[in-house]
Formats: sequence, structure tokens, C-alpha cells
Amino acid sequence: MKLLPKLKKYRTRRIIAAIAIIGGLLGFVIANPNSYESIIQPTTEAKTDTTSTPATDSDNSASVILEQLEIKGRAPKTGYSRDEFYSGWPKIDGCNLRQIILKRELGDSASLADDNCTVISGEFDEPYTGSHMIFYQKTDLSNGLQIDHVVALSDAWQKGAQYLPKETRYEIATDPLNLLAVDSKTNQGKSDGDAATWLPPNKAFRCQYVARQVSVKYKYGLWLTQAEHDAIAKVLETCPNEPAIIDK
Repeated sequence: MKLLPKLKKYRTRRIIAAIAIIGGLLGFVIANPNSYESIIQPTTEAKTDTTSTPATDSDNSASVILEQLEIKGRAPKTGYSRDEFYSGWPKIDGCNLRQIILKRELGDSASLADDNCTVISGEFDEPYTGSHMIFYQKTDLSNGLQIDHVVALSDAWQKGAQYLPKETRYEIATDPLNLLAVDSKTNQGKSDGDAATWLPPNKAFRCQYVARQVSVKYKYGLWLTQAEHDAIAKVLETCPNEPAIIDK
């Protein structure tokens, strides 16, 4: 696999890309990792009537939202499987959600196959490691990147999701707010860890990472363990104004 890493500091803020209408093919495409518009509803139809944006009011900082989350112990993992959330990436107007997320991350550098969906090459600043990654062909992308659930599905299951309707669990698994394209090896190291057991090696991204976890858990009413709460709070001490991501 021809990956040419060159370490550089991952930007802690990225400008939210505008949502572009593309000839009715996708309905819209998210063009930036900090664009948090929900792509699909449980019916897999495009959601176009609501938007999500980083909160700018200090009352909606991740630090403030963190204190609104319930703190409890883990529920049993009994009964968990990914199929309790979803059985695979859904399609939106014929395009696989994985490919949509890849295009969002790679932005203008993404080259598409003839189907106008499949990403076959591109480059971007990978958030978990801070490395700049270049992909020359589709196999490079397949081997080098995975789509991570920022709040792992197993973690979500043990912190409230098992008590939610299956339709809501489906939303958790397919919500772009909870999805990032990341380095495969690093993602495997994360596994289903929460912030108490795993944080990105790239320290410059940790504020955004825990803010996104807080935002997902707030959005879907999931709880935290005390250790998880304390780990997130410690990160946010270094960036007290880091915004949460809320629906408007």
C-alpha cells in the first residue's frame, strides 16, 4: 500500500463545508469532517429539513454539555451485536454511506469512479494520528482507512442504547456525527474503548474528539461512567470553549 505519511499538526478547527446539491444524485454531500448534517433517517431517505452545527454559545460548550450527561455504571453487554444497530452501510440514492464519509473527509482531493460514488484516490490529514495520508488507488483506501464509530456501538449498547428503539440505534450507527474515516491500525487499537481507556494519539485532535463523543451521547441520551466523565473533563480543561455539536 503506497501511503506517504508526513506528520503535521492536525488543525483543531476546520471550516464547516457548505452542503452542495449534486444533480440530485446524493441530494447533498458533506464535504468536511466538521460538517455534522445527518445524512439519513432510519428509512435511509436523505434528511434535508434540519442542520447541525458547532455551538457558538458558551452555554453549549462541550464542557457544559458534559455536565448534563447522566453518570452511571455500565449495563451488561449481554445481547449486544452490531446487527442490533445495523446490518451494513445503507445506500443513499445508490451511494454507499462509507463512500459518502470518505468523500467528506478527502474533500476536493477525492477522485470518484464512473459510478460517481466510489472514492478511488485522494489525500487528507488523518485525525487520530495527525499524519497526512495519500491514497493512489482504491485498494489503498480499503486497506488504509476504516470508518470509526466515535462512540463505539458496544459502548453505546452498555450505556443506554440497548433500551432505545432499534430505529434510534440505527440512527446512532449511521449518523455522520458519529462517523470518521481514520487510520485502520489506530482504529483497531481503539476497539470499543471509551475516553477513559482510549484517546487519539494525536493530542491536537483530542478536544474535538471528546467534544464529538459528548455531542453524540447528548443527542441520543446515552450516559457516561464516572471514569469516562473524568477523562473527558480532563481533556476539556485544556480547551474549555470547545464547542459541542447540536441540532438547530
